[in-house]
Amino acid sequence: MASSSSSGLTFKLHPLVIVNISDHYTRVKSQMNPPPPTSVTSNSNNSNGGENNQSPPRAYGCVIGVQRGRTVEIFNSFELLYDPSTHSLDRSFLEKKQELYKKVFPNFYVLGWYSTGNDAEESDMHIHKALMDVNESPVYVLLNPAINHAQKDLPVTIYESELHVIDGIPQLIFVRSSYTIETVEAERISVDHVAHLKPSGGSAATQLAAQLTGIHSAIKMLNSRIRVLHQYLVGMQKGDLPCENALLRQVSSLLRRLPATESEKFQDDFLTEYNDTLLVTYLATFTNCSSTMNDLVDKFNTAYDRHSRRGGRTAFI
Repeated sequence: MASSSSSGLTFKLHPLVIVNISDHYTRVKSQMNPPPPTSVTSNSNNSNGGENNQSPPRAYGCVIGVQRGRTVEIFNSFELLYDPSTHSLDRSFLEKKQELYKKVFPNFYVLGWYSTGNDAEESDMHIHKALMDVNESPVYVLLNPAINHAQKDLPVTIYESELHVIDGIPQLIFVRSSYTIETVEAERISVDHVAHLKPSGGSAATQLAAQLTGIHSAIKMLNSRIRVLHQYLVGMQKGDLPCENALLRQVSSLLRRLPATESEKFQDDFLTEYNDTLLVTYLATFTNCSSTMNDLVDKFNTAYDRHSRRGGRTAFI
């Protein structure tokens, strides 16, 4: 394995791929004791149930997307059927999946495959070579399912394969590639919804408080960075710091991109959105009160209906 790639490709990974791999691994882990007969996972020590409990399972699948020039964008993924004893893939299942995705996403192609684990293994190269007839230079996406609270980066690594001469023998090895997270509006909404999910019994107020806390932290960080920039500009104006024209041009360009918050149109749009939000809040409150009152009337009618059957008062309408 080499430290970095020399291909010059730019990789963009969508959150849907990470969510799919995580969901696949979670389902596989819950089914590994005992493993199903047609499992889509493998285990390096898959000899008995005791070893399955000790060794974490692995999930395998394909990643699909598009390549435009030197930019590779990974949009989605699907699972693979893999036999760990023979290191072979179910080709018919792979072709069927390709055909189905082609009908829905005609521009998507199989870019490579994914797996879970701490690091790339020697057996992974067998799968990598098996997919070269589908894509001559497949991509390998590895997700580390181990939880590390001290880690700030995503536990995802993207590998490419390069032909290196080792001890006079040409061999394919994995090389690490850098990537960025690319999202669309639908993915941002979905990821935000998943991130704010609470356990059963959690109230909507708790979710709202968590969301507002995140927004407050973001605004606080932005304010601190603006203060640092302002202090630097003041020091440059007083002559305490050297004048850098390149930095001043960047600051000027940044200020031109800021919204005109003092304009009349902005104030009208802001007040309109603020009033709409208040109206929705009032309507939600009225609906909640009406529902509570309706439940109370139903209970009242039920109680007095039983009493009237015994010769008491009539029901309350």
